[in-house]
Amino acid sequence: MTESLESETSMTTVDISSENDIFLRTLFEELSGSLHHVVGTEEANEFISVVAKCMGREADRKYKSALQVYNLSREQVAQVLIDFKNRIQGDFYIIEESDEKIVFGNRTCPLGDKVINRPSLCMMTSNFFGSIAAENLGYAKVELQETIAQGNPGCRVVIYLRLTKEVENTSGREYFK
Repeated sequence: MTESLESETSMTTVDISSENDIFLRTLFEELSGSLHHVVGTEEANEFISVVAKCMGREADRKYKSALQVYNLSREQVAQVLIDFKNRIQGDFYIIEESDEKIVFGNRTCPLGDKVINRPSLCMMTSNFFGSIAAENLGYAKVELQETIAQGNPGCRVVIYLRLTKEVENTSGREYFK
């Protein structure tokens, strides 16, 4: 009995990192890599998009409830997106905001270095941003102009809020209410 207790006690002093945050980042990295290798890049993007859209709907519901509003304004959408991403250890900020678009910058990916060479994980941002913006403002097209996953030092994410000729010719994903 004493040997078992000593064994348990010594385990608590073992110096290994087992933080929940690191575990979840590694889980996302491995899942996206596995999806990419098993089903291909486009399908991996779609799988991750489905998850992000569900997470966006849930976050949208929670923020509306907390703010006691039926719909978020453009300004509130921008602030909600920044607040959520920064709560999960991103470093998002607004570069530009108008009735036509919101341009975000980001210095730190919430997934840390686990996102490098995993651009399908950027579908989390695209779908999360797009689903919340479209749900509240009617339409959104999200363009990931620069991403950390693709080797850029930061991210530049544009949410177009109106469908115009210019926006039609822009790459990105469209979202509707």
